[in-house]
Amino acid sequence: MHAKEIKPQTKRGRIVKIIWEALPLFLLFATVVLIVSLFTVINAKKTRIAEAQAEALANERPATNVVLLDVQSSIIRDRINLPGIIEPWTDLELLAKISGEVIEVRLVEGDQVTPGEVIARIDPADYQIALDAARASYRLAFANLQRLQKLFKKGLIPKAELENIETQVQTTRAEMKNAALRLSRCNITAPMSGVIRRLDAKKGLLLSVADPIARILKIDTVKAVIGIPESDVATVRNIDTVKLTVQALNDRIVEGRKQVLAASPDNAARLYNLELAIANPDGMLLPGMFVRAEIVKKVAEATISVPLYTVITRNGEQYVYVEGDGVAKRRAVKLGILEDWRVQVTKGLVPGDRVIVEGHRNVEDGQRVNIVRIVSDKEGTLL
Repeated sequence: MHAKEIKPQTKRGRIVKIIWEALPLFLLFATVVLIVSLFTVINAKKTRIAEAQAEALANERPATNVVLLDVQSSIIRDRINLPGIIEPWTDLELLAKISGEVIEVRLVEGDQVTPGEVIARIDPADYQIALDAARASYRLAFANLQRLQKLFKKGLIPKAELENIETQVQTTRAEMKNAALRLSRCNITAPMSGVIRRLDAKKGLLLSVADPIARILKIDTVKAVIGIPESDVATVRNIDTVKLTVQALNDRIVEGRKQVLAASPDNAARLYNLELAIANPDGMLLPGMFVRAEIVKKVAEATISVPLYTVITRNGEQYVYVEGDGVAKRRAVKLGILEDWRVQVTKGLVPGDRVIVEGHRNVEDGQRVNIVRIVSDKEGTLL
């Protein structure tokens, strides 16, 4: 049998009993708190020791030779560089309007032509005969009209007969004009200025209607066609001119004026064709030449930028080293626009800071440095 629990009869006894029963739990809680406190103290001490060792090590190391960049405000541009190709302003396929034998070809491939210049001639004999016959028919009908008009005034013929001859005059006049037009088409002329890219007409060739005569390219003005990614379409809508580099002409720089931005993508790559008009008075720009288009998306003025290679990325953090009082100091930075080898620093640097651009991979935070040279912002991008 278990001994019967004795309950305290007094208030003091009951308080003592409660304290006694809670004592194990209190001791356990106190032990946990003590252990956590000890770990915190130990870790803090380890950190202080590590920092002291790092500082001592930095002080023991010899000063590292460094080159500094004197950071100043400048302009940086967010640009995209896209490939493109030169195309003729107009690519015209000249076709025969009449049939017949080619009796003369006055030009060769590569020749320049002007509007109305004769390229080739078709034998006009048949068309001249047709025109002569049409003129004779017209003259006869017109003479009959004049004779019948006099008779009609005298009341000798009905009005219907006069109307019939008037119709004949109109018909023969139209046939005469058509014959004259067909005869004029025996001279095949250039409808525009340009260069003969291909010449199909040959002397002795028998042509039919719609047979190819020549291909004429208009190149005194050409167009550059640039494929614009979908993500940049909105930016391109707001530009008027684009700088273009022509690689085949020793990287010659030309300017193109925006003409048309396609309303839909031209291919599976979802590129929207941008057409740029380029003046080509010397004819040096030829269809098929490749170009590079430099499109400025955004301009940041009075901003800080540093050479991209000076930025170190470790454990998801980006930072540079700056010099102060002969010591290298790590400075976390936030980056923005990238242009060539420069990158915008939107946070972390101010004008007057001196960024380590050479030797920054060989220093630690707090290490002494030996300044070899201080360069300007322009010089720093060339290091």
